[in-house]
Amino acid sequence: MSRILIVEDEPRLARLEADYLQHAGFQTHCLSQGLEVIPWLKENTVELILLDLMVPGRDGLDICRDIRSFSQVPVIIVTARIEEIDRLLGLEMGADDYICKPFSPREMVARVKAVLRRLQPPTPNSAQQALTLSPQSFKVQYDGREIELTAVEFQLLYTLYQQPGRIFSRARLMDLIYQDQRIVSDRTIDSHIKKLRKKIAELIPEKEVICSVYGAGYRYDPQSVEPEE
Repeated sequence: MSRILIVEDEPRLARLEADYLQHAGFQTHCLSQGLEVIPWLKENTVELILLDLMVPGRDGLDICRDIRSFSQVPVIIVTARIEEIDRLLGLEMGADDYICKPFSPREMVARVKAVLRRLQPPTPNSAQQALTLSPQSFKVQYDGREIELTAVEFQLLYTLYQQPGRIFSRARLMDLIYQDQRIVSDRTIDSHIKKLRKKIAELIPEKEVICSVYGAGYRYDPQSVEPEE
């Protein structure tokens, strides 16, 4: 049974989160102070952390950064500070997903299950297993077929592909792709993603492996569902 650490200083909300997760089959442990998190994690094992950014004692962003210094356990940020999302995802804080307050407890459970599912080893038939990327030629192979990408398209796909399920903000993708510090807009990334999706659809028409995350950016999900119309 998967164990979830809830870091939340509002007792009623922490209890609500724990109740819904337990009902979904998870074990839970709650902490209410930011200074307790790192010492507790170094002595205990969990499968996922629900981390409120505003817990007393220590800033949630610093906690997230410290967690990544010794663990790759998935972290879902819970925040009312929507303006922090791009910074959170773009500056390599290491968050895997986020939930904005106020939220539905059912949505919270669904997000937890989705993150854990993405981190499961891929099945032999998954797109992640079958896609083959060739950095020297900017080509992608799948099931005996092949497409050729532009340099930027390949860099985008390779960046997302290397960390399945990880959300990359547009700002972070721009920093990684355009390291010469040229000035480009968010729409430039969106345009490249649109073209990249169209090319990948020639290989895998039944899946949309590059997923949009509303208000946050993009992620590579080899177990995604059929593309939206």
